[in-house]
Amino acid sequence: MNEFQNLDQLKTSARRKKIIRNVVIYLCLTVWAVMVLFPFYWMILTSVKSYASYNGEYIPKFFTLSPTLQNYSDAFTQVPLARYFVNTIIFTLITTAAMVVIITLAAFAFARLQFRGRNIAFALFLSLMMIPNELVIITNFVTITNMDLRNSFLGLILPSITSVFYIYLLKENFAQIPDELYYAAKVDGTGDMKYLLRVMIPLCRPTIVTIIILKIIECWNSYIWPRLITDDPDYYLVSNGIQEIRENGFGRENIPAMMAAVVVISVPLIILFLIFRKKIMAGVARGGTKG
Repeated sequence: MNEFQNLDQLKTSARRKKIIRNVVIYLCLTVWAVMVLFPFYWMILTSVKSYASYNGEYIPKFFTLSPTLQNYSDAFTQVPLARYFVNTIIFTLITTAAMVVIITLAAFAFARLQFRGRNIAFALFLSLMMIPNELVIITNFVTITNMDLRNSFLGLILPSITSVFYIYLLKENFAQIPDELYYAAKVDGTGDMKYLLRVMIPLCRPTIVTIIILKIIECWNSYIWPRLITDDPDYYLVSNGIQEIRENGFGRENIPAMMAAVVVISVPLIILFLIFRKKIMAGVARGGTKG
């Protein structure tokens, strides 16, 4: 009888420990979620406050009883935010499409083609990741300026159409595909390009989709390079539009109007991430798995 009582006590103790552990885990996750989501909440809250209401708060309030959408109207009327959206879409689509083509061909060459000095070339290629981004920006600025491509979409796009990290990530995925498939395709007379399009790309689709999404986010948030290479508002992107709003649109003190513009700019990326979050996680997980 005592043995059964001890067994029940052990089960009760284990159940209690499991409950406590789960409570602690979910409590930590809740705190972390609040810390991550609070800036977005504050951004949206500020965007629906009127100018007078916001500036009249000596102590910031975490709610508002009189929300307004006037700030969103101002975001599109005081500065040409719609044109900046169009510029950003053009820049993002062309840059992403060109980059996917380039990194796919480069990753295939490093993963499957046999040529002298391949490993050394790949190691040297990876060493480019060690160069500070500031030095790359300076070099790109001098090159684009000498080519007389400032204030043009070509000048915006060219420095962004390749990525050493994405080539490395996709090359590691291609390398996981068994060599037997490649040799069998060669026996059947399949060319390298056909094998790439018919076999490797479909098998590595999660990673490619992840790279596309990450590149879209990178292009959408691009700020330093567009600000450096363009001083013509006709080629401004949405990130530069925020700066123009701050300097020339509403004035430096109208924070609610600026937050409204930030919300409008952020919504497409949030929707994109929510739609493709599972593919992003699958692609990253596959990129980190070997064998």
